[in-house]
Amino acid sequence: MPAEATPGARAARPSPAPAPSRAQGGQGGTSASPSASPLTERQEARRRRILHASAQLAGRGGFDAVQMREVAESSQVALGTLYRYFPSKVHLLVATMQDQLERMHGTLRKKPPAGDSAAERVTETLMRAFRALQREPHLADAMVRALTFADRSVSPEVDQVSRQTTAIILDAMGLDGDPTPEQLSAVRVIEHTWHSALITWLSGRASIAQVRIDIETVCRLIDLTTEPDRGPGA
Repeated sequence: MPAEATPGARAARPSPAPAPSRAQGGQGGTSASPSASPLTERQEARRRRILHASAQLAGRGGFDAVQMREVAESSQVALGTLYRYFPSKVHLLVATMQDQLERMHGTLRKKPPAGDSAAERVTETLMRAFRALQREPHLADAMVRALTFADRSVSPEVDQVSRQTTAIILDAMGLDGDPTPEQLSAVRVIEHTWHSALITWLSGRASIAQVRIDIETVCRLIDLTTEPDRGPGA
């Protein structure tokens, strides 16, 4: 289903840059890009109202329930102002997904996963995030559908989702230093598998038990990238 059309010219959305992952020297959260001005306190409050309204509408009725006019009315902003922040419904819902993941990340940090290995910790973390989405299936479906519909114009928002997911996985791994290229490659594969598992579960093609098996299987890649190098002839 295509995103709603924007009335008139679409101005650039005044939003902060994507949150950096540990691989980029950050620890998650939001930060301003050198090429973009950070939001003022008032703008940030307005943006948070918009994302809250988007999540509430999606939680009640899924993707189709998120209509830009209703979002504007619920968040008490003018429709034109809403489009300056988010040029389409797809932009808005992908940004909503990043916001939900950021909130999950904060919750996960308060209670880090247990596990003897990085693979076990990442598996538990992703399953906890999955169960959080499972509690609001309409919202999860709306966000994943938007991510699926996203074209190149939504690349900044999609990148934010990817960075946030990467930050969650890296935190769960509990690395002492920066990840190696091999570890980052494993993280990307895990991220792709997690998003794919969401899609198959939401479409009714996979059970929760199957999702866990897939996540456990792909997370074994982490331990393969962290085994000590014993050298030739070991």
